[in-house]
Amino acid sequence: MQYGEEKVYTVTALTRLIKYTLEESFPSIWVEGEISNYICHSSGHRYLILKDENAAIKLTIWRSIGQTLKFEPENGMKVRAYGDISVYEKGGNYQLNVRKLTPVGIGELEIAFRQLYEKLSREGLFDEAIKKPIPEYPMKIGIVTSPTGAAIRDIIQIAGRRNKSVELLIYPARVQGEGAGKTIIAGIEYFNRRSDIELIIIGRGGGSLEDLWAFNEEELVRAIHASEKPIVSAVGHEIDTTLSDLAADLRAPTPSAAAELVIWSSQEFLNEVTTNLVRIDNCIISLIIRNKDRLGQVIGRPVYHHPELMVHEKMQYLDNLLRLFDNAGKNNLEKRKNLLSLALSRLETLSPLAILKRGYAVLNDISSGKPIKSVGGVEIGQSMEAVLSDGKIEALVKRISKN
Repeated sequence: MQYGEEKVYTVTALTRLIKYTLEESFPSIWVEGEISNYICHSSGHRYLILKDENAAIKLTIWRSIGQTLKFEPENGMKVRAYGDISVYEKGGNYQLNVRKLTPVGIGELEIAFRQLYEKLSREGLFDEAIKKPIPEYPMKIGIVTSPTGAAIRDIIQIAGRRNKSVELLIYPARVQGEGAGKTIIAGIEYFNRRSDIELIIIGRGGGSLEDLWAFNEEELVRAIHASEKPIVSAVGHEIDTTLSDLAADLRAPTPSAAAELVIWSSQEFLNEVTTNLVRIDNCIISLIIRNKDRLGQVIGRPVYHHPELMVHEKMQYLDNLLRLFDNAGKNNLEKRKNLLSLALSRLETLSPLAILKRGYAVLNDISSGKPIKSVGGVEIGQSMEAVLSDGKIEALVKRISKN
């Protein structure tokens, strides 16, 4: 459309022109900046803004790309994004569709390791309190590792030296690269299903962080945590620490060290048994000697040499007791007799019969039977009874005289 000498575009035509220009000019580019407004949508798509001091650009990470990220982007993180510029016609804005995202200044695996460590730590997967005890004398051990690696050769060599009776079962697993974590998980699950396996070793030899990355994958760490059987992690060298090491019930610095730790030495066991037998033997000898001495002391007592003397002593002691008892009884009886005699004497002294024997008499009124205590109630011619010590007399009052 022409307006005067100027060409006039519709909004759609202009936007499409810009879209074609931008998309043709910037098909695949790297852009570096700091993340802000980061959103991980429930759909799995991620949206963020990449900015520097003077400008900002919208970035979209579609779900298929986001699933391959080793780390989770965070606000404030400096990154480099690789992708294609596209224009959203309806909104009239442009954005970068990310195909690759890498952190700046620190490796993506290092960031992923830190993020996953913090996440699983908060869930308690590395707590010492949940570690399962390692069997002291396992007889059958499951090993999840590469069947051709140096790790399994070292373990077999050490097992042959320490104890040939301990049986090793190997689950062949990939220990490096894509899908390695899943084969290790399959090995753990396989040995958990076997009731005869007492312990599981997972591991491999040394390598770079990328080589060992399978042992840092979240799914494997959770499988180790969920294992019902104790797991010993032996990954890389002593300086290498993986999340599998932290989640395992025991971390061995190397596969060889794992073998030394869990395969018990038959020679050391024999030495320990011999030492304990010697200790038991010494204890029994000491016990016999001690009791023999005590028995000698007991037998040496006089009672066991002349037991009749003790009987005689006891008989003499019993005689003394009987004599003392007899004397005490006699003394007590004599004392009681004296007291009784004294009481009888006192009783006789107080008896009315004793008074009568001394020439006194008791007068009773014949009609009432009551004693006469005064001349006031007596009349001339009254009959009364006189009680003497040897009998009674009936008397008649002829005269009354008062004092």
